[in-house]
Amino acid sequence: MPKSVKKSSAQTSISRFFSGFNKQANVSRTSSGIKPANAGHFGLAGKKKLPSNEEESGNKRAKLSHDTEDDDTGCIFVCSNKVTDAGTAGSRRSLSSSTLLRLKGFSCQGDSGPPEPGNWVGAHSRDPGDAAMGRGTSGREEEEDIKGENSPESIAKGQGSAQGLNLRQFAKPGSGGVGPAKKSPTETSAPNKRTKSIYTPLELQYLEIKEKHKDVLLCVECGYKYRFFGEDAEVAAKALNIFCHLDHNFMTASIPTHRLFVHVRRLVSQGYKVGVVKQTETTALKASGANKSAIFTRQLSALYTKSTLVGEDVNPLLTLGALEEAEDVVLDAPNNYLMCVSENWDSKTKELTVGLVAVQPSTGDVMLDCFKDGPPRSELEARVLRIQPVEILLPSDLSQTTEQLLRGIASASVQADDRIRVERLDSSRFEFTTALRTVTDFYSDASHQKAGEADRGAADSHSLSSIISLETPVICCLGPVIQYLADFNLQRVLTCPSSFRRLSCEADCMALSATTMRNLEILCNQTDCKVRGSLLWVLDHTQTPFGRRLMKKWVSQPLKSATEIRARQDAVAEVLSSEHSALPSVRALLCRLPDLERGICSIYHKKCSTQEFYLISSTLSRLGRSYRPCVLNETAAKTGDKTQLFADLTDFPVIRERKEEIQAVLSDILEHRREVRRVLRNPSLDYVTVSGQEFLIEVKNSLSSSVPSDWVKVSSTKAVGRYHSPFIVERHRRLLQLREQLVIDCGREWTNFLQQFGEHYHIMRKAVCHLATLDCFFSLADVAKQGNYCRPEVLEGESQIIIREGRHPVIDVLIGEQEQYVPNDTELQGDGRRTMIITGPNMGGKSSYIRQVALVCIMAQMGSFVPAREATLGIVDGIYTRMGASDNLSRGRSTFMEELLEASEIVSRATSRSLVILDELGRGTSTHDGIAIAYATLEFFIRDVKSLTLFVTHYPPLCELERVFPQHVGNYHMAFLLNETDAHADDEEARPEFITFLYLLTEGAAARSYGLNVARLAEVPESVIRTAALKSKELEAAVDARRKSKKSFLEAWNIEDREALQSWMQSNS
Repeated sequence: MPKSVKKSSAQTSISRFFSGFNKQANVSRTSSGIKPANAGHFGLAGKKKLPSNEEESGNKRAKLSHDTEDDDTGCIFVCSNKVTDAGTAGSRRSLSSSTLLRLKGFSCQGDSGPPEPGNWVGAHSRDPGDAAMGRGTSGREEEEDIKGENSPESIAKGQGSAQGLNLRQFAKPGSGGVGPAKKSPTETSAPNKRTKSIYTPLELQYLEIKEKHKDVLLCVECGYKYRFFGEDAEVAAKALNIFCHLDHNFMTASIPTHRLFVHVRRLVSQGYKVGVVKQTETTALKASGANKSAIFTRQLSALYTKSTLVGEDVNPLLTLGALEEAEDVVLDAPNNYLMCVSENWDSKTKELTVGLVAVQPSTGDVMLDCFKDGPPRSELEARVLRIQPVEILLPSDLSQTTEQLLRGIASASVQADDRIRVERLDSSRFEFTTALRTVTDFYSDASHQKAGEADRGAADSHSLSSIISLETPVICCLGPVIQYLADFNLQRVLTCPSSFRRLSCEADCMALSATTMRNLEILCNQTDCKVRGSLLWVLDHTQTPFGRRLMKKWVSQPLKSATEIRARQDAVAEVLSSEHSALPSVRALLCRLPDLERGICSIYHKKCSTQEFYLISSTLSRLGRSYRPCVLNETAAKTGDKTQLFADLTDFPVIRERKEEIQAVLSDILEHRREVRRVLRNPSLDYVTVSGQEFLIEVKNSLSSSVPSDWVKVSSTKAVGRYHSPFIVERHRRLLQLREQLVIDCGREWTNFLQQFGEHYHIMRKAVCHLATLDCFFSLADVAKQGNYCRPEVLEGESQIIIREGRHPVIDVLIGEQEQYVPNDTELQGDGRRTMIITGPNMGGKSSYIRQVALVCIMAQMGSFVPAREATLGIVDGIYTRMGASDNLSRGRSTFMEELLEASEIVSRATSRSLVILDELGRGTSTHDGIAIAYATLEFFIRDVKSLTLFVTHYPPLCELERVFPQHVGNYHMAFLLNETDAHADDEEARPEFITFLYLLTEGAAARSYGLNVARLAEVPESVIRTAALKSKELEAAVDARRKSKKSFLEAWNIEDREALQSWMQSNS
């Protein structure tokens, strides 16, 4: 027999109700384990007190239904479906059908019973406000399920939505679905009497939306919280660390409404596509409509991914609270580019053409490009690393080589937040005919819309023709991007083709390959891929987010026009030398600016909040007095109250009319107060408001007999009762309807207002771009002043690099004042000595020196001052580097293969105006092969390419090229001091020399590399070092012997006289 369960007050109520039934039925009811569902739901958060039977029956007067029911206004009972033994099962079968029907009347929406311990996924949320996320549905949602479950409207809607759906894919495994699948007793739900379905109307509504958006993690608004269902709930519980439990047929998890911003961004950062489903009806308007007994209608209101975080739900400004705090905070939001890639293989020419479109919906930045690429896909890799997209659109039939490249880049980061999200689209969308039709339709509609805009400058009459004239691969990318952004309602950013920028670096910018950007650590360091330790980290002292984004573009895209470079240098010099009083005030203004670029773009998309709009508009008003935000009520804008947002309603007649109707209803209710005073004989009586309930008539309990019988009792205490007269009930209902209609009207007018403001988007965006440029000039001036930089002289048409006392910009900052950086000179002339062969001991500073030269060239051509005493540089069209040693297992390439592929790429792309840096080429193979490849490659650059070249090597034979090309090649080494204290030791006790690095570039080749000194620094065991030193001496002796033998043979070979030969043999015997 099962354990006896102590009766609760709820069981007592049931027992009294069924007092006329037989004893066996009572035993069955007791053993069935009836208990409150809420107690199970709140088991982790505390017990929920149930009202007593006397309290439930004490008040028989009718009560009004409220928008949100309190959790303690009633009890929810569930029958535990656990069958412990055969005896229990038998007792359940003894209940009559009428008894079961009456028992069912006591159960509401908790038929599935309290969640089992095994059904909870995740732990307590880390966020404060998430402690109650595992609790059941809101009062409003419980009311929906109770009312809507048996209504004709919900029956028709539920049956219609269930047609054609594979319901089992959304339900918990084993929880049922369509068909006679067997379920465990704990997962059995009673079917709806009307629909004959085990799914509640809310679940059917969710299934209908989910069928249309299968790849979206849906967040559904249910009263005062948002809920996840099914597999979405389990994913959200794991990602957000919140509770997940079984409720009816689905696993469910929930988050509070005010935490939606936080949790949506957390899910998106982990790579999910998140959809927000909101209620489209209000309580008062629904009550007066035709479907008042149906469930609240809902629809997908917003979609978010890593590149499309634009909207009121995810607005960063909303997290700052007060506006004063928002203005003091500079948002550090990274670039969130969406990139689309397509390929076009020409079978005749055997060439691959790649099309690329990159869009940043949050700022309106659009870039496109079309280029030819080889098997290594170095051109595509360089562009991906330069743009650093957060999301990539790819066709399903992408080539394997490109697939491997993008997969490797996308998954390079260990942290999921830093990985690139990849969206796969059907390859048919990338077909030229389909893409062209999409593009044509989009820009035809855009041209008609622009014709009526006030901003005539933004309208491009030739937009369609200019778009159609783009390359085929670009159009094949642009079509899918338009379709994809249309799902997010962000396609407006593409309506102005005149603002599109070409990404190709061939025309206006220095060529920086992906390998070069990694090796030189331009945007991030190679240790942990963070900004600290990179060139961008040194130069970026900007004050605004949009200035920070522009600085990143400048660093990654140095200029090739001497005129533009000098213009930037003049601006930096002006900031440094000018004593104008306006500059400090402008700098102070920049420090307090929010992200205007993203703000005006959010307004352009009509997705901004009132708080964000006020912040942006008030900021623009400080920048220029031509625009004043006096049309807005400041207090309402800060709090987000759209019903009081517009200070002047002259241009908003709909809102003015609705407010007049509300005022008329309020006047009627206030006038009715006279009648109430007369009836109750209380001249001083006034309405009271308690717990949000307005216009309550408070009467002492001792005078309750004077209350008319048709008045409705709303609430009561021990001393007074609170009522609504029939007139107030009717007028209050009308007032609620008008207020909710006012909210809808104000929302519609707000959207129209944003539309009018957005018509000036392109003009305001240009103004913000100018502010970003000014911010970058201030930043470069600060860097030049703090680092004691000089202004480099840039020469047009010259091929030379002359640097006096140059320093590595990053190392110079990292060491700070603790150590003294050793400066070095550089002199390369295109028509003179254009190649430097650099040798010297390991860790002597060779790699740092060649990086220093390259970074100085980049800084000079981006318009910055440089860390040197003096610098004169010609325009460099590209910097190509081959440094480091690493394999590429994902592409099946060894270390040596990677070296040769990078060297081959440099050979094919470098010109006489390029800077080529080769660091220890050939070390990935045998010594003889490595020397041969390094020698031949360097000779090719000296004789054929004639580029400015820095070649680091440990191969002594390469130094002989100075003798072959004395006018164009020079040998150099990093100076050091040699401690030869062990020089007189025996061979058996040989020890490596001690080296003191001087880090000073000196003419001449180094005789040795002194690698054993590095072994000592690496704390290799002393016995190993001694053995290595002994072996090194043996190998050097053998090499010297071979060298002497070869020299002797050549000398003997050149002797023709017999006597002379005999004399030579005697002298060398």
